[in-house]
Amino acid sequence: MERPIVKPGDTILSLSTPLPLIDEARMAANIARVQTYMDGHGLAFRPHIKTHKIPALAAQQVAAGAKGINCQKITEADVFADAGFEDLLITFNILGPEKLERLVALNERISGLKVVADSAATVSGLSAQFASHKPLTVLVECDTGGGRCGVQTPDAAVTLAQSIVAADGLVFGGLLTYPKANSEAAVEAFFAGTIAALADKGIACPIVSNGGTPSLFSAHLVPSATEHRAGTYIYNDRSMERAGHCSLDDCAMHILATVVSRPTADRAILDAGSKALTSDLLGFSDHGMIVDYPDAVITGLSEEHGTVDLSKCRGSRPEIGEKVRIVPNHTCVVSNLFDTMTFHRDGIVTRVESVAARGLVW
Repeated sequence: MERPIVKPGDTILSLSTPLPLIDEARMAANIARVQTYMDGHGLAFRPHIKTHKIPALAAQQVAAGAKGINCQKITEADVFADAGFEDLLITFNILGPEKLERLVALNERISGLKVVADSAATVSGLSAQFASHKPLTVLVECDTGGGRCGVQTPDAAVTLAQSIVAADGLVFGGLLTYPKANSEAAVEAFFAGTIAALADKGIACPIVSNGGTPSLFSAHLVPSATEHRAGTYIYNDRSMERAGHCSLDDCAMHILATVVSRPTADRAILDAGSKALTSDLLGFSDHGMIVDYPDAVITGLSEEHGTVDLSKCRGSRPEIGEKVRIVPNHTCVVSNLFDTMTFHRDGIVTRVESVAARGLVW
């Protein structure tokens, strides 16, 4: 059976639900605002495509001034290479022959591929694969307090950089971190110390890559950084509003849902569950904000149902058959739940884009 066709010119309230909607004007404003900030501080900007996974949107970001893009998987990078992007950074340790063979092929196709490493094991595997191929640029990933991947000290970063310099088939590209929010002083201290130690050993550090949307507008407080990476900013979401990064009026993504049941006066059921809103809470106690009923609380999700507590609603309450818009807690995951994104301007559909890099394994 064919899925319902969404066409430019349709009104969003005529569409079948659940469905993610992207406000063109808000998205364009988000792109412009961040690029203007980066340009004003002399920082190169590298958007992370994890949030949208759509080549047409990456093209908008690059047209606005972004220098390249950030991917998390080789398969994502393949999609964007197919779309004509050359400056791609994959921020993930890549291990194992099945992935490394694909990485070699990708490196042969484009001119600006870069990856990261945080261990001798990763560097050794990359070198063994690339020794007889076009050299691969590798950045040392640093844990500056985020507690995820990364070498733990500037000394360890220097040691790993030296191993990359000495390795066959590899070129040392610089340093990278994904820090916790609001930790600019710690990031700068780590970067500055590492850069100075590398210089003492005669090793140039061309790229110093900082990242994250939550503290994006503090990026200038890390003067050693040459570029910043961020993804969520293009759509924004409820977690970014809570962090002070944006207002709810800057949230370009809404989930359109329908009230399918009102079992009691204080309870409504939506046709949007965990397969539309995600079960990510990100510290919230509920699962998104209903735009026109901000006092309603989405208390629980099953796969296809969202349960809404209306007991705190003042005034009107949503009725059966009514369509509502929801600001999700975490927009990036929503993008991986749908095959397409529907864009609109003032409630009129402008285009539908395939989420080309969704659901891809390595």
